[in-house]
Amino acid sequence: MKLSDGVEQAIHCAAMMTGLAPGAVLSAAALAEFHGVSPSYLLKHLQALSRAGILRTVPGPKGGYCLARAPKEISLLDIVLAVEGSEPAFRCAEIRQRGPNPLPGRYFKAPCGIKVAMLKAERAYRAELKGVTLADLLEDLAAVDDGAIAARGCAFLARNQRS
Repeated sequence: MKLSDGVEQAIHCAAMMTGLAPGAVLSAAALAEFHGVSPSYLLKHLQALSRAGILRTVPGPKGGYCLARAPKEISLLDIVLAVEGSEPAFRCAEIRQRGPNPLPGRYFKAPCGIKVAMLKAERAYRAELKGVTLADLLEDLAAVDDGAIAARGCAFLARNQRS
């Protein structure tokens, strides 16, 4: 399974917003600059996160984005689904019923074993992502950070957050 670059960008941006002061926002341009990504591509994903209720958008020249929910209430699955959509990664087209000399329909009453296996894997993948929140990611990061990562983020927020 391959996820778009937008998923990584969306997760990092949401994680960055956990450090905002109450009532503060970050612009899409500032987030794009911090992460070294295309502002227009990132903006598309920030808008998707807003539509999904993960981010709150503040319009206007001093506007930007902030989390709409607490970090412990935002799972990685929430972010992935907002960016990638809710369709399963595997879509069975029932190609086993195509081609020359197809068999009668009675041979295809049971679901395709490939489809069953792929959807089982998808459920496990989604359950794993649902079990990890932004708060969990921050806790894991704090356990390995010697202070440099936090200092870089805090300095960025001090310069770029808007009240």
